[in-house]
Amino acid sequence: MQTNLAPEFRGTPDGEEADAILRACVHCGFCTATCPTYQLLGDELDGPRGRIYLIKEMLEGAAVSAKTQLHLDRCLTCRSCETTCPSGVRYGRLVDIGRRIVDERVGRGTAESALRWSLRKGLVSRPLFGGALALGRIAKAFVPSQMSRRIPASSPAGAWPAARHARRMIALEGCVQPSIAPSIDAALARVLDRVGISLVRVGGGGCCAALPFHLDDHDGARAYARRNIDAWWPHVEAGAEAIVVTASGCGVMVKDYAHLLARDPAYAARGERVAALARDTIEVVAPEWKSIAPLVALDKGPQRVAFHAPCSLQHGMRIRGEVEEILRAIGHELLPVADAHLCCGSAGTYSILQPELSSRLRRNKLAALEADRPNVIASANIGCQTHLAAGTSRPVRHWIELLDERMFGGSPAGRR
Repeated sequence: MQTNLAPEFRGTPDGEEADAILRACVHCGFCTATCPTYQLLGDELDGPRGRIYLIKEMLEGAAVSAKTQLHLDRCLTCRSCETTCPSGVRYGRLVDIGRRIVDERVGRGTAESALRWSLRKGLVSRPLFGGALALGRIAKAFVPSQMSRRIPASSPAGAWPAARHARRMIALEGCVQPSIAPSIDAALARVLDRVGISLVRVGGGGCCAALPFHLDDHDGARAYARRNIDAWWPHVEAGAEAIVVTASGCGVMVKDYAHLLARDPAYAARGERVAALARDTIEVVAPEWKSIAPLVALDKGPQRVAFHAPCSLQHGMRIRGEVEEILRAIGHELLPVADAHLCCGSAGTYSILQPELSSRLRRNKLAALEADRPNVIASANIGCQTHLAAGTSRPVRHWIELLDERMFGGSPAGRR
C-alpha cells in the first residue's frame, strides 16, 4: 500500500512505524474473513482492511471524526487478522497508534471519559477492585439475575508451596485475577513444585500494563511496566528462569515490554530482558511434561472438556493446540469447537465499553463451546473465563486447575 504521510507524522517514531505497517498491506481482504466484528456487522469499516484505510487517511492528513473513532473502538484487538494475513501486517500495532491519534484529535465526552478513567483506576487497584468484588459477592443474592451472573463466585486458592527449590520462576502479581481467582496461580505453583520448581510471588508489582495501554493511557502503561520490572529485577539477576503469566492477555503485554519501553533509555535493556523471560503457563508446563506425566492420576475418569483458546494465546502468542494436547494427555475428552479462532467478546474492557457487540460474540462462542454438552469449559485467560461464565451455568476454569487436580503429591488443602 502506497502512503504519503502528512508532514506532522514524517520522521516521528509512530509515523515511521505506521508507514512500514501500511506498506506491507496488499489489500487482499483475507483478514475480513476472520474478523469477529466484520462477521457480525458486515461493514468494511468494521473490519481490518477498512480500519487500515481509515488510519492511512488520517496519517495522510484527512480529517477524522467520531465516526472514525467508533470504527476503531469496535476493534477487539483480537489479532485474528494477523494470523490470517499472508503479508505479515502488524495490525495490532497500527490500531494502537491510530486510536491514540484519533483520541487526541476527537476527544471523548464527559461520561465516556469518566467511565474510562474509572476503569483505568479501579481495575488496576487491587484494594479497590477486591473490595468492590467482595461487596458484590455479598449482595449477589439481592440483585437482578442479569447483574448477579456478572459477579464471579469465590475461588479459594488452596495451599501455595513454600519456595524450597533451587529452580525458581516469578509469578506476575496482576490486578484483577488475584481477587477473582487466586486458585489459578496457586494451582500452577503446586504443579511446578511437584517437579522441583518454585513459583515465587514478588511484592511491589501489579497490573501488567495492558489495561491502561488499551484504554489509550500509554504513559500510564509504561509506568506499570517499569514498576513490575523494578519488582522482578533482583530475582532476574539472581537467576529466575522465567516470569510466568497465567493470564494469556497479560502474557502478551509482558512479552511486548521491549517494544513498550524501546524509547526509554533507562529501561529499554531491562524491558528486552523481561520480555525474553516472559512465559505463558503452557510454555513452562510443556517442557516439563516428562517429569509431570508420571505424577498424573489417569484413573479418575475423563471429563468432557471444551477448550476456548483465548485470542491472546492463539493469535497474540501464536500458541495453538498445545494446551489441548495436555488436556488429552491427562485423560480428558476434548470436544470439537466450531469457529475456534473467533473472539469470545471479552477483550479486556471491551465487554464494558461495547456491551452489545460483546454479548453477541459471547452468545456465539458459548453456542459453539456447549454444542456437545461439555462437563467443563476450560480456557487460559481470566478475562475470557469471567466473561464466558456470566453467560453459562457450566463451570468455566483455567486449564492448569484441571491438571493440578489430576496430579499426585499435592497438599489436600490445595485440592477442591
